[in-house]
This record gives sequence, C-alpha cells and structure tokens, in this order.
Amino acid sequence: MSILVDTNMILAAADTASRDYEAALGFLEQAPEPLVVPVTVLAELDYMANSRLGTQAEVRILRGLAGPGFHLEPLLDEDFDRAIDLVEQYADSDIGLVDASIVAIAERLHVTRIATLDHRHFALIRPRHCRAFELVP
Repeated sequence: MSILVDTNMILAAADTASRDYEAALGFLEQAPEPLVVPVTVLAELDYMANSRLGTQAEVRILRGLAGPGFHLEPLLDEDFDRAIDLVEQYADSDIGLVDASIVAIAERLHVTRIATLDHRHFALIRPRHCRAFELVP
C-alpha cells in the first residue's frame, strides 16, 4: 500500500523554522510505505516554497521529489471530476482543489493513509472506499 502526501508535509520537512519540521522530516525519511505525491500538490508546493523559503529551497524541494522515494501521481479526468464534486459537497469547509484531488486520487488508488498536517479537512471528508482516512504522522 502507499501513502499520499499533502503539500504541508513536504513544506514542513523543508522548513527548519517550522514547528512541524522534525515530525514531517522524520516521517518522510522513514515512511513505511511508498510515498505518492499527486501532481496537483506540485503547483501549490512550488508557490509556497518559493514565496516562504526562496528559490534555492524551492529547487532543492523539487529535486528531492524528482529523486527516489517519491512517486508523482497524475490527475486523471475522473479524478478531476470527483475533486470538483468534493469541493462542491464540502463547500462550507473550503477544502480546495488540492485537498479534493488528494481524496479523489486516494479513492482511485484505494489508498487509506494520507501524510498531512491538515487533520481538520481530511478528518471531515468521507471517502468512498473506506470509512475514514488514517492521517499520519
């Protein structure tokens, strides 16, 4: 089985000033299962890394994701349609496209574990393929 990785985990693991730095980095370095990064995470991560940490950190993060240890997962048309439905369904919670796409990809791949610091959104969502997501770390 795999673990889908949210933007905030990767960003926290790269930001030594983050209060979640050690937990995020430790988890990503020693994850017990393959780490899958939805491509929708990349644009959000790139913007946040550049604006918060600078270009050098941005490039270091992107190179790290291109190396071993991470698998980039495409967003299929069916995932995009499902993500739109989730954004609409959870409109009061403002989950956004990236989080909704993580859910849609998790459903397609039958992944139940999500590496995220955003427990508020992901604990709220009821996926189609399991009762609830296991949120780690």
